[in-house]
Amino acid sequence: MKKILLLSDTHSHIDERILHYAGESDEIWHAGDIGNTDVSDELKKIKPLRAVYGNIDDAEIRKEFPLHQRFTCEGVDVWITHIGGYPGKYSPAIREQIKQDPPKLFISGHSHILKVMNDKNLSLLHMNPGAAGKQGFHKKRTMLRFKIENKNISDLEVIELKGK
Repeated sequence: MKKILLLSDTHSHIDERILHYAGESDEIWHAGDIGNTDVSDELKKIKPLRAVYGNIDDAEIRKEFPLHQRFTCEGVDVWITHIGGYPGKYSPAIREQIKQDPPKLFISGHSHILKVMNDKNLSLLHMNPGAAGKQGFHKKRTMLRFKIENKNISDLEVIELKGK
């Protein structure tokens, strides 16, 4: 079993609340717009970090993290990318690939809008954790945490962070 903390759009912001929840996880997944390596370095000190770069991330972050991460965790096929869209509105850049080879769990960021929804056509679960940083139009800072065990995703929880 793996306990996952999923965040996105930190935009160079890291605080004690994010670090607290990171410490309670087995792995941290970041869906892009990290902002700077201070954020990723702090997270990596706590737990293993899987991340992708986002549209605001500079060359240093792009050197360290890919545009897409596709991997298996506890038997679940996972695809993380920053600008991916959501069921019914996938980004043109990934639309054909996701239709041809859908993962079980598709994760994106970018919108700053917390969204979890099933794609019944592709038999996948989509997650966007919203934004954990302070920059952007979002009114609440959010993250997700969940468990993956024996090919199952369970115990999904929304974490609201205080203060914008």
